[in-house]
Amino acid sequence: MRSAITTRAIDAAALLAEVAASRNGASVLFVGAVRDSNDGRDVSGIEYTAYAAMAENEMAKIISEAADHFDTVDIVVEHRVGRLAIGEASVVIAVAHPHRAQAYEASRYIIEALKKRVPVWKREEYLDGTRQWVDPTNSGEAALT
Repeated sequence: MRSAITTRAIDAAALLAEVAASRNGASVLFVGAVRDSNDGRDVSGIEYTAYAAMAENEMAKIISEAADHFDTVDIVVEHRVGRLAIGEASVVIAVAHPHRAQAYEASRYIIEALKKRVPVWKREEYLDGTRQWVDPTNSGEAALT
């Protein structure tokens, strides 16, 4: 099990390889990427910021909870901070388990908990030159302007 806040590009294949083990029959890879539009606006990029120490601590708690609940230690999560372009991965979750249902459920649990509990903020940058802070718990709903 491992989680990290990083400033470098996330290598999803490396994270998937990190959770590989012969005991596992299923591996799930979730990649959250910067998309080109949100809430009807054209996006040019996103800037992510975090309270890194607190974010890493909370991420570790989340994956520990997932490991206990879904009975797997094969979990790796990385969240990127800094300015990201369209298509770049902002968060990657790799989970492996002997069975697919638990691998999927653990991955879903982790992303939903990250969105609600981890102090990472995003500011969308739009093609019209404006920027806006976005609430990560509300899909497409701007929080702070």
